[in-house]
Amino acid sequence: LVPCALKAQAEKPQIMAVVNGLFDGMRTSDSAKIRTLFDPRARTITATMRDGKPQVSIQESIEGFLKSIGTPRPEKLDEQIWNERVIVDGPLASVWVDYSLFVGTKFIHCGVDHFLIVKNVAGAWQILELADTRRTEGCTRTTPQ
Repeated sequence: LVPCALKAQAEKPQIMAVVNGLFDGMRTSDSAKIRTLFDPRARTITATMRDGKPQVSIQESIEGFLKSIGTPRPEKLDEQIWNERVIVDGPLASVWVDYSLFVGTKFIHCGVDHFLIVKNVAGAWQILELADTRRTEGCTRTTPQ
């Protein structure tokens, strides 16, 4: 590997720590912890198919997402991921993961999460954009692991 590629490889654990931190925070409903993982300009995007047509929802702020995570519920949110793909170039990283979402042990949906992660001026990796697909058919995992 060339020096740039070696540096990128070395960054992957810190980048995945941000991704895994999000899902750990979801499990504990810790919206304060999750907020620190996001760049202040972050947004979320959801892409689904409805009646055979693509539907894209863009939230220009993560405030609604954080409120949802911090809302107490009788059963925990448990988004389980696998098949991580990480690409890094300097202060920019792209992460794709397959996921299944559960509330308690109840399967909700599956899909792919895509994270656009940037390194801030302090040297910390933060999520700038979180996009996901959602479906209930063709899912690999429908029971918690």
